[in-house]
Amino acid sequence: MLGPELVVALGLAIAVTAAVADRIRIAPPVLLLVIGALLAFVPTFGRVELPADAVLLLFLPALLYWESLTTSLREIRKNLRGIVLMGTVLVVATAGVVATLLHLLGMPWGPAWVLGAAVAPTDATAVGVLTRMLPRRNVTVLRAESLVNDGTTLVVYGIAVAVTVGTQELTFWSVSGMLVLSYVGGVAAGLLAAWLGSLVLRRVDTVVLENLVTLLVPFAAFLGAEAIGASGVLAVVAAGIVVSQVAPKLDRAETRQQVRAFWSFLTYLLNGALFVLVGIEAMVAARALDARELWTGVGLVLAVSVVLVLVRFAFEGTIGGTVWLVTRRFGGEPREGRRDRLVSGFAGFRGAVSLAMAVAVPRTLESGGAFPERDLIVFVTAGVVVVTVVGQALVLPAVLRRAALPEDESVGEERRYAERTAVEEALDALPRLARKAGADRATIDRVRRDLEAHLDVIQAREEDDEDHPTLQRHDATVALELALVRHKAATLLRLRDDDEIDDVVLRQVRAGYDAEEARLEGSTPA
Repeated sequence: MLGPELVVALGLAIAVTAAVADRIRIAPPVLLLVIGALLAFVPTFGRVELPADAVLLLFLPALLYWESLTTSLREIRKNLRGIVLMGTVLVVATAGVVATLLHLLGMPWGPAWVLGAAVAPTDATAVGVLTRMLPRRNVTVLRAESLVNDGTTLVVYGIAVAVTVGTQELTFWSVSGMLVLSYVGGVAAGLLAAWLGSLVLRRVDTVVLENLVTLLVPFAAFLGAEAIGASGVLAVVAAGIVVSQVAPKLDRAETRQQVRAFWSFLTYLLNGALFVLVGIEAMVAARALDARELWTGVGLVLAVSVVLVLVRFAFEGTIGGTVWLVTRRFGGEPREGRRDRLVSGFAGFRGAVSLAMAVAVPRTLESGGAFPERDLIVFVTAGVVVVTVVGQALVLPAVLRRAALPEDESVGEERRYAERTAVEEALDALPRLARKAGADRATIDRVRRDLEAHLDVIQAREEDDEDHPTLQRHDATVALELALVRHKAATLLRLRDDDEIDDVVLRQVRAGYDAEEARLEGSTPA
């Protein structure tokens, strides 16, 4: 009965990491890998073998779907040229350079390309966690690059695995056909899944069903694309971007709250579990290597990590310089400068996608023999993830100080603009909406005073004066209302404990208080 034991071990590992990672100043992904490696010494967990298809199906759709839902489409459109180049050409170039290096060091071409493809893509989740100090545009470009390059690298990975296993002949037409099918079919499958999901959302009015639809969309997109031989990753990304634009117009506030909470928690668990599982697999793979192979693996980890950074800088310097010259030649203003490229060069974190691909390498060939260098592929990939996460995360703060990127105020400015516009238009619509609702004059005047007070707070925030009397009154009011809501909740608990009300009544009334408390806690932006 390994299943329950493994679930408990994964949960404990994630909980311990969440509790101590910040205190001991170790990046959470690295600590999770270390815990997984230690678990591999327990005989029960040392026998864990992850099915290749299960890894790709269970982890990638959910992780990539949430990243797609929370990415800015506007910033993607503004930086589409760079994103496409980094997400396609750079990934293939990186995989090719790494494969060539590995082949020169003695690894056969098939496993070399598999390993090259596994470490080629940057990881959207790692980028989102480890680059929060960057301006929004830089983070969006890095995350969008990660989403696009996942699809590209999985095509290269699929070709390399199929050729090595013996199920695919490597010809120009076969590779071209796989690329076209992967991109066109993947995007089409994602759009179809998003469209079907939107149709269902228009016709259901139950929160549970709406949440179920949002859960099924990424997996339906992934499976649909894989069924026709296309890229399931690109399907998930396309579906996520479409749903991020359409779903807010279709579902309800309660659904959106549950979806945000559910997907945030789910992807947190999946990402943590994947790192622990790969830590186990990496240690199992390391123990399967003899001393010479182990030292070879350590050397490959360092060599590949250095090559990844050098290739990224070389590509960005070449392409960025070319784009800069062409743009200036035609009188335009380049969006990215040398400081942006400097930061981007050190932000190429590898993570869950690389680990998933390494673990998903099949154990046997079509002929029945063992897949060549599989243990070394898993070990080197896990090592590269650790080196890139730790090394580049340590270097990035110094790089940011060197780059001195301008502080990004656009999110705060746009939030204030959005709130001010919404309140102003609500004031304009108040008479019409009041007539429709049948509200009396006293109610209208009270609502108007509340809206005008809210508008005063927004305007005071725009002046960026923390000591503004309006803001001080607002903060005091919020603090008082929070204290009152929590006092009412405590009263409910006392009534339940005294057996004066039932648990059902407690949950029903407390739900309203919880929503009010969450609203008040979010009314003063950090």
